[in-house]
Parts: sequence; structure tokens; C-alpha cells
Amino acid sequence: MKKIVKIGFISLLVLFIGINITSAQSVNDQSFEVLKNLDIFSTMIKELNTNYVDDIKPGELTKTGIDAMLESLDPYTNYIPESEIEDYKFITTGQYGGIGALIHQQGEYVVISEPYEGSPAQKSDLRAGDKVFEINGQSAKGKTYSDVSSILKGHAGTSITIKVLRDGESQPIEKTITREIIKIDNIPYSGIVGNNIGYIKLTSFTQNAATEVKQAFLKLREQAAVEVKQASQNLREQTELKGIIIDLRGNGGGLLNESVDITNIFVEKGLEVVTTKGKLPDKNHTYKTQNAPVDVKISLIVLVDSQSASASEILSGSIQDLDRGVIVGQRTFGKGLVQNVIPLSFNSQMKVTVAKYYIPSGRCIQAIDYSHKNTEGTFSAKPDSLIAAFKTKKGRTVYEGRGITPDIKTKPIHYSNISLALYGKYLIFNFATKFRRENPSILPADQFEVTDKIYDEFLLYLSDKKYDYTTKTEQAVDELKKNAEKEHYFNAISSEYDALKAQVAKDKLGDLTKHREEIRELLKLEIITRYYFQKGKVIASLKNDPDIAEGMRIINDPQLYQSVLEGTYKPPVAETFENGEGIDLEDNEEVN
Repeated sequence: MKKIVKIGFISLLVLFIGINITSAQSVNDQSFEVLKNLDIFSTMIKELNTNYVDDIKPGELTKTGIDAMLESLDPYTNYIPESEIEDYKFITTGQYGGIGALIHQQGEYVVISEPYEGSPAQKSDLRAGDKVFEINGQSAKGKTYSDVSSILKGHAGTSITIKVLRDGESQPIEKTITREIIKIDNIPYSGIVGNNIGYIKLTSFTQNAATEVKQAFLKLREQAAVEVKQASQNLREQTELKGIIIDLRGNGGGLLNESVDITNIFVEKGLEVVTTKGKLPDKNHTYKTQNAPVDVKISLIVLVDSQSASASEILSGSIQDLDRGVIVGQRTFGKGLVQNVIPLSFNSQMKVTVAKYYIPSGRCIQAIDYSHKNTEGTFSAKPDSLIAAFKTKKGRTVYEGRGITPDIKTKPIHYSNISLALYGKYLIFNFATKFRRENPSILPADQFEVTDKIYDEFLLYLSDKKYDYTTKTEQAVDELKKNAEKEHYFNAISSEYDALKAQVAKDKLGDLTKHREEIRELLKLEIITRYYFQKGKVIASLKNDPDIAEGMRIINDPQLYQSVLEGTYKPPVAETFENGEGIDLEDNEEVN
């Protein structure tokens, strides 16, 4: 009976569309094309439902078609079914209903990556490394993290019973957890670094991001004032807050208005920050600063990298165009497209690109041209010959179409193959789990270090683990063999090939020593997260961060700072290296 009703509904839809096609032909060709193709699509679904050898799932089939259609436009125009509305709310508000934990897939189980500090998961003593064994009496073995995530999320006040397998425990541990509204802070950490320089780590632009930045900045000024007073009592030279570093590295963006309001903290009221221009007149807007600023004189550094996108680029780009601060790091992602969310039928939604945004100099920083495909059928960046130059407020030259190029470039982090293998195969993660079980406490986050003893324990832990990886040298050697065999030279060089292969394998054995400091740093951050969560991780990373050190150097050199803003700064030869993307080690986790 349900099938008859479904077919009847589709037939009625086809009849309705058919009637409208007849009338639409007198409107315009574009409307006719839309309705004609809707007719084709609905007729196809109807015929598949009737004729296909097995029962189809119309909902899944339609979503697959919609996703493929939207993928041909740009990566940011997406269909949001009702089942994914909570995920979208999290992106825009930083809030969702759940237990408050990051999870990832590890073999047959979904594993807790990290419970958020103060979350229901943390208060229930769920720990990083716990394997989700059962949820509400149902086995979780073999389920994907998407499957588990959809179950863990839910309305605040509802409960869920979870059994986990914990390292060192012989039996599963049962936890009954009451879901809450989980709010992810836009700022995991802010504090004083170096010689009375403020630091704010901003990870997103969800609702209230500007308020949080303003509060953090005011708190840093108060903290600096207290330290000034204490310093004078101790007869030490000291000044008030000398400068502020806003860290946007890894920040993929969020709400446009929040980036405007954050800019407003440091620039005068009434200045244009960003303009949006779309096909429809109502998508054209100019956003200006609306409030009195907090501080228009303090030295300002903005840190960016290749993962800084969208709202991060509005903030960093407007600060650059207005000559208000110095941008440090690597070239940003280059996302200059604006999305609106449009409601669809049956509680679904569509996030659609409606405009491009332009920062104060008039440039659009969108890197990829999604309106045209190249000869290979893919999208590409605008060629250099078409890149236009623009001027900042003081006359410095900046360029469109390539994201935000920093005023002072720094070298991106590139991890070695051995580090990527140890991280990607969760050996660093699993050792940290073992370490946490064996060590109830450690030194504070800014003091803890991975000692030689701890590193030796890690090497012992690895002794029976598999973490094979292929180096570029090995790839080149294998390619040499393939080409030599094809050209019939291999017999003549086979002994040299074997020797080279053996030497590379021998050298790989030394990678754990060669890249000891890099691996030690990754171990330190993973272990610290077990005890002090994300805040501790940020605090620990400050000590050996070259970009932060560069930011402090610039603030501590007023002449250098001014020369950058006035366009007279000449970078040393060593600073003109090519921009790189670095490696993101944390893109395989999901929040719950």
C-alpha cells in the first residue's frame, strides 16, 4: 500500500510539473530548462521505483544525485538533510547536544580521542583511548564513527549508556551519561607571552566570537597592568601590554559579522571591512564597523597559515588593507565566497554560495575559479597574468585571488615520514593512553617535557609495532627499477640497486633518532592533552612555536613594525622561500 501511495505521489508531482512546463515556456528559457529537467529527474525516479530489479531507496538515491549535482558547482554549496541539521547548527553556533568528546575510527572500534574539559564525557570519566564497545546495549563493534556520532548526539537532558574497553582493564566499563548543550569555545586559550605581550588563540568564528575576543583582550590588559605594578614594586623595568598576537592558524572561518566585529576592536567606527556582491541585488551588502574601538594604537600581529580561511581571511585581510597590523605566517587558503542557508521542504536546507566578498582595498581573495573548468575538467586558480594589484590604506601593494599573503612569511611545518606514520597509525596516541594509565599526574603544561627516559619507553613500546612507511627516496629507487626493466638495463645495475635499497632501509632505522626532537614534541602535546585538554596543548605549544617567536620579535622592534606598515620593509633573502601548506594532523576526528 505504501508503495502505491509513493508512486501516486510521484505521478502527481510529474503531472504538476508537466502542467507548469507548458506555462513556463512563455516565461523564459532558463525557467523552462529548470522545470524540464525537474520533470526528467522525477520521471526517472518514478521509473526506477517501478522497474529496477531490487527495491530502491528513493531518499538515498535522491541525496546522491543532489550531492553530485552540487559538487559540480563548488565545495561550499551543500544539501543539508534533516538528519544533519544538528551538525550544521554546531558549525554556526559552536553548540550541539551531546556528550562532549572528539572521536575517531581505529580498526573495528570507534575511540574517544579527547573528552572536552567540563563536558558530560569528562565528568563521567570517559578518557582518551577508550574504545566504544556498546551503546544502549547494542554492540558498537564494526560501526563507523559517523554511525556512533549520530547516536552519541541528541537532545540535552536525555541519557545514553555506553560500555567502553579501557587499556589495562580486563572488563568493559559502563557509563550512563546525560547529554548537555555542548559549547565549544572560540578561544581555547589566551594569556601573556614573552615580555608582556598578549596572545589570543582563536579557533572559530561562531556566535559571540567577537565578544569573547574583546573580553580576552580586556583581561590581558588588566593582567598586564597588575604585572606592571608588581614589577615597579620589585624595581624591575616593565611596561604595559606591548602588543597583541591573534592566532588564526587552522581557523577555517565561520560567521562574517563576527569577523567584522573583531576587526572593530582595533579600528575606528565607520570603516568599511567587507563588501559582498552577488547575482541578486539583495545579496549586495557593505559591512562597516559599528562600535567605538577598544584600542587603535596597540601593536597587532595576526598569525595565519594555509588553513586560515573565510572569516579568518576577512579579519587578517582587513587588518592588512587598513594597515592596522602585521600579518605573519604562510599564505591563507583563499576562500572569498559567501554562503546563505535556504530552507527546503521536509525540514531540509541548502547552504548555497550567493556572493563573493571584497575586503577594504577592493580585492577578492578567492583562489579557485569555480565558474570555469580547465581542459582536464577540473577547477583551477586564476592565472598570474590575470591577477590584479590593489593598494592598502597607506599605499602598499597587495594582490587578489591568492588568499592573504603575509607581510612577513615564515616557514610552514613539514613533518617527516616517520612522524606521519607514527601519528597516522595512532602509535603516538596509544602510547599516550598507556602513559596516562601508568602516571596519574604530570607537571603543569608549560613545564612538562618528554625526557630521555620517556622517549626510551616509547622506543621500547614501538619494538613490536608495525609502522612501515615509504620515503620519497624509496619511491625514486622503485621508479628507477621500473624504468630500468622497461629499457632492459636492470640486469646491468641490479647489484647497485640492491645495495642502494639496503642502504635506504638501514638509514630508515635511524629515523627515530634523526627525527627525535620532532617526535618528542608530538609525544609531549599528545600526553599533555590527556591531563590538561586543549587548553594545555595550546599552552605547551607556545614554548617552541617559531611563528609566535617571530610575532614577539616584531612587536619588540617598533622600528621594524612600522617599516612593515609603511611599506619600507625589505625581507632578508632567507625569508623569500616558497609558501607551503604544512600538514594537518587532526582532520580525522568528529565532535559528539
